[in-house]
Formats: sequence, C-alpha cells, structure tokens
Amino acid sequence: MRLISGRGLVLNHTLPSGSFTDFTPCSIKRFLGNISFVVLLNLLVKPGWVVLENVVQDRLGHEVFGTFTALLTLATIVAGISDLGTTQLTTKRLAASPGFFQEYFPTLLPLRIGLGVGFLLATVGVGWVLGYRGHWLLLLAITAAGLLLTQYILFLRGVLQAHQRFNTDAMLSVLERLLLLGLVLALLPVGLSLDRYVGARTIAVGFTFLLLVVLIRRFYGRVSLRPQWLQARQVLLDSLPLALITLVYGLNERVDMLMLERLVSSKEASYYAAAYRWVDAVMMYLWTVLPLFFARFARATGRPDEQQSLLWFGQRVVTVPLLFVVGFGLFRGELLFFQFGHSTPAEVARMTQCLQLLFLNVLVHAFFAIYSTLLTSTDHEKPVSWLVTGSIFLNVAMNFVLMPRFGALAGALNTLLCAVLVSGGYLWLVPRRTGVRLPWGMLLRLALVFVGLCGGWYLLRTYAGLPWWLEAGAAGLWLLALVAALGVVKVSEIRQLRGSK
Repeated sequence: MRLISGRGLVLNHTLPSGSFTDFTPCSIKRFLGNISFVVLLNLLVKPGWVVLENVVQDRLGHEVFGTFTALLTLATIVAGISDLGTTQLTTKRLAASPGFFQEYFPTLLPLRIGLGVGFLLATVGVGWVLGYRGHWLLLLAITAAGLLLTQYILFLRGVLQAHQRFNTDAMLSVLERLLLLGLVLALLPVGLSLDRYVGARTIAVGFTFLLLVVLIRRFYGRVSLRPQWLQARQVLLDSLPLALITLVYGLNERVDMLMLERLVSSKEASYYAAAYRWVDAVMMYLWTVLPLFFARFARATGRPDEQQSLLWFGQRVVTVPLLFVVGFGLFRGELLFFQFGHSTPAEVARMTQCLQLLFLNVLVHAFFAIYSTLLTSTDHEKPVSWLVTGSIFLNVAMNFVLMPRFGALAGALNTLLCAVLVSGGYLWLVPRRTGVRLPWGMLLRLALVFVGLCGGWYLLRTYAGLPWWLEAGAAGLWLLALVAALGVVKVSEIRQLRGSK
C-alpha cells in the first residue's frame, strides 16, 4: 500500500494510532475489498466443513478418531517442516523483485519435490518409532502425502500473493475444503469409514494441486525445470531462519494432540481435537488475512513509516471481528458441539471446557499475531524463532507434568500460557528491531471493548433469558456500539471510505 505525497495524504506521526487517513481512501477501500472477499469465501465454506468434520468424528467414534488425529498431527508437523521456509522466502522475494520467478523457479520447483519425498519417508520413520504399525502406518503415509501436496499448494499460492492476486488466491484457499465437503457428504449415505475419509482428503488435495499448476502456467508461462545446485544452496541458506520458525510454530500449535494420544488416551486427544477444530476454523481468519499483510509489509521493507501505518491499520482489521467470536465461544461454546449425538453430556462438557480455554488463546493471537507477521516479513525471523522455541520447551515440560492428571484441559491451558509468553516477546521486539511504534492507545481501547462485550454478554445470559441467536445478535450490536463509543472506528473514517472512488 503506497503513500502518495504532494497530491495525496501522507503519513503524519501525530495522527491517532491506526487512523485510516494514513493511506489514500481508494487504496484502503481496495485492500479492504481484498480482505472482505477472502473472508466471505471462508465464511461460506469452512464453518460448514467444521460441522461436517464433527459429524465424521461422531460417526467414527472418539477412540478411532483420536488415533487418526494423532497421525494427522504428526503428518502436519513434518509437512510444515518440509517447507523449510521456502514459501515465505519466495513470497518476500517476489513481492520485492518480480524477476525472482523466472530466475529461481526452475530450481525451486524440483527442490520442493525432492524435499517432499524426503520428508514423506521421514514421517513414516518417525511414526514407526512412535509405535504405529500395520494399517495405521499406511494411513499415516497416505495422510502425510496429501499434506505434503498441500504444502506445495501453499508454496505456489505464494506466487499469487506476491503478485497481489489476492482474489484468485482466496478462491484457491477454499477449493480443497469445498471439494472435501462434497465428497464427505456423498459418503455419508453409503457409509463412512476412516479409509474412505482419508481417500476423500487425498482426492480433494490432488485436484486442487492440478488446477493450481494449470493457473500458474497460464499466468506466468511454462517453467522449465533446470535445477542449479548453487541456487538451491543459496535459497536453503536464506530460508533457514524462516524454516526454524515453521518448525517451532508447527510444534507449538500441534504437539499437544500428539502428546495426549501417546501419554493419556486417544479419547482425550479426540476431545481436544473437537475443540481445536473450531479454534482452527476461527484462526483461519488470521491465516487468511495476515498473508495479505505479510506481502504488504515485505513490499514496504526499509520504509518504517509505511510499515507503521500498515500495522496500526491492520491492528483493527485483525482484532475486532475476532472479539465477537471469542465472546460467543466463552458464553455459548456448548452450542458448537450439537453434532455429537453419540457423546455423553460429560464428554460434551469436557470439549466445551477445552474450547473456552483455547478461545482465550485465539484472543491473544487476535491482538498480537500481526506483530509476528511484521517481524518475519522484515528479516527478523531469528528472534521470533527463539521466542517460540522457548515456549515449546515450556509447553512440552508442562504437558509431561499436567497431562497425565488433567488430560485435554492441560493441553489447552498450556497452549494459552505459551501464547501469552510469546506475544509479550513480540511487543518487546517490534519497536527495537523494526523502528515501528506500537499502537498502545488502540490496544487499550480494543481491550476495553472486549471487557465491555463480556460484561454485556454476561448480563444478557444471566438476566435476559433470550434465545441464543437473539442473545448473540444483541451482543453483536453491543460490540458495534462499543467500537464506535471508544473510538476504535470513527464515523468520519467510514464516511471517507464510502465517499472514495
């Protein structure tokens, strides 16, 4: 997002933090349009998928699905590591220098294929060491192959993001889930088994990959595969800090389910998975919006004023929508498990408690994840990786101590504590490493908005006696009133956007 001096609006450090007037109204309107389109597509597809996957879990049973969740977690961790940071590096380099595509992709494409094959073998080996045998090991291999292909899709989508093709990227981001939704719905009447479910996942990702390859060739032409060792070596060296971040984030987010299945029981892992699935769906808003800011931050490298304006603007875009979602999870979380007709009330209550703790983790990310995006997009990956590495050691240590006694609740609580620790590190790093000032005033106003929302929702829940949907609607209106009253978004800003062309 560019600043226009002379005939447009320029950055003014005396403006209120996050003011829309830091940009031209047209550029903001266009960027908000990109974000809105991405979010709309995800809202149309992914909540439906989460509901359907809950149905799958209910049909297969907590025991079977808990073991599959552990396999999926292991495959997800290793698939994330297989990227070795090349996706983020490619997005950064392409955003700054479009010629990077023609020069390096003849090497990058076969390099990624080789990494995928190598890490597939590593996944199966780790699974064998952890004690999986026979048919479970085969399912692990198939699941890992699909996830490695998903990683390759994310790598190719980085090309679209770097060239600011956000709408095309948005459509591809939901295509795999949409296909899987249709395949699983088709399987429900004829009988759903774990093998059929894994097969449906593989078909969906395979089709999405082939379509993306066709689109890349149409947009950018055919890329000849001419791997050069010196280029491959340079790319791997440059992406190493990002690879470390990918490793530590993958472990930090996923290790709990694997440890629950190995240390406690597959049922406890299944309870945690049911709650985390909703968290993952909500966090999709962040993982959909933040890559747009990642590309913008990378393009503004070396221009801290522009990055500061982006950060202050992004703070509201990222945080405000999630405040309502977190409030709903805290006060009406049990409604999200209506699909579990074969579960006992105690099991539903256990899943709800996990969900409430994990939604507090979402709240922390809603406030502070954008600071990690700024740091990693501007070559400050190393301190971020050390922060998250420290949180992983703390998380794993607490898991060993608390999981045998408290099961899934321990995993959720440990995740929350580690998120708070890492987020505090982001706030300390950003002004020191990037020169970007933190929007403390806006953070305080957003915190007051959330406290006010929870207070209002508590009164509605305790005294109003409304149906849940009417209660949620009233809470949403109360949130909008708080946002306006506390100056998070001003009426003048809305008018300015509406009047821009």
